[in-house]
Amino acid sequence: MAFGWIDEQAAARRRAGLVRTLRPRPADSPLLDLASNDYLGLARHPEVVAGAAAAARTWGAGATGSRLVTGTTELHTRLESELAEFCGFEAALVFSSGYAANLAAVTALAPHGSLIVSDAGNHASLIDGCRLARGTTQVVAHADPDAVRKALGTHEGPAVAVSDTVFSVDGDAAPLAGLAEACREHGAGLVVDDAHGLGVLGAGGRGAPQAAGLAGADDVVVTVTLSKSLGSQGGAVLGPARVVEHLVNAARTFIFDTGLAPASAGAALAALRLLGREPERAARAREVATGLHARLTAAGLEAVRPDAAVVSVRAPSPEEAVQWAADCRAAGLFVGCFRPPSVPDGISRLRLTARADLSEEQIERAVQVIGGTRP
Repeated sequence: MAFGWIDEQAAARRRAGLVRTLRPRPADSPLLDLASNDYLGLARHPEVVAGAAAAARTWGAGATGSRLVTGTTELHTRLESELAEFCGFEAALVFSSGYAANLAAVTALAPHGSLIVSDAGNHASLIDGCRLARGTTQVVAHADPDAVRKALGTHEGPAVAVSDTVFSVDGDAAPLAGLAEACREHGAGLVVDDAHGLGVLGAGGRGAPQAAGLAGADDVVVTVTLSKSLGSQGGAVLGPARVVEHLVNAARTFIFDTGLAPASAGAALAALRLLGREPERAARAREVATGLHARLTAAGLEAVRPDAAVVSVRAPSPEEAVQWAADCRAAGLFVGCFRPPSVPDGISRLRLTARADLSEEQIERAVQVIGGTRP
């Protein structure tokens, strides 16, 4: 029977407690949200929503084509210019998603004969980029510059190291300065995904590369999403102008994909400008994360110390993690639930988002619910 193997895999997922289901949320959900990636609380900000609406009225509902045909509007180029300036890079290129941006950066910068050194904890989009690239990939120990240095030392020719700046599971930060040093010793490039750093780390939320002194370096390329701290949709690659020009000509997820919808570009630009005026939002997100961790730890929970705005709480098993998250929802709290294969170490977790707009009362309520429903 066609696709009969799907039933076998579904049964295996049920036995392992790894079935995933879609849960549509209403626009007026009463749940306290600690699950989304809206780190700065901008997804519903009036200025950001107005930016989306104005762009849709001006440019229409869609970009109407690929970026190289009709999909590049003046709005896209304005967003690219301001995003590059904000983060401290020479140029930027906007994509329809952060996933597409990562695929573009890795595949276009790892030609045949090159070596890709990939952190074991990298996001799926970076992993898929490595799989699609024509270079050879070597996976190395998590957050270990010496492992990167050793791998690069075995190769002659083009090479690039690839890493998240803040890892999405535990919220721990990569040792960017050490990675850059290892790459420079061997003439390799460094590609980092700052999806969870932009808007949270660096001066006024300018990102982890800026905080590490790597912004604008000619051997560093950064990818970001517009769908987390900026509350919109889409992604971008930041780096030297010649790298961006290369992507325009070589990145398949840019050449063959419809451009980012104008509403999303308008929302991202409005959020970026808002963050520029209100840099304290970044500091508040970090403050909330630190406070959440301290209170969860004091309550006897195994919470991982956050380096940005992700707070991870270990669960005993996949089944208990699912039940824990469900019990939190029943008590009015929406939390993330990460299980294999989304977790590289096989340990299931609750994943909490430390949003900048959370009040002290909401933080305390979240800790009480999580502690009161623990398995």
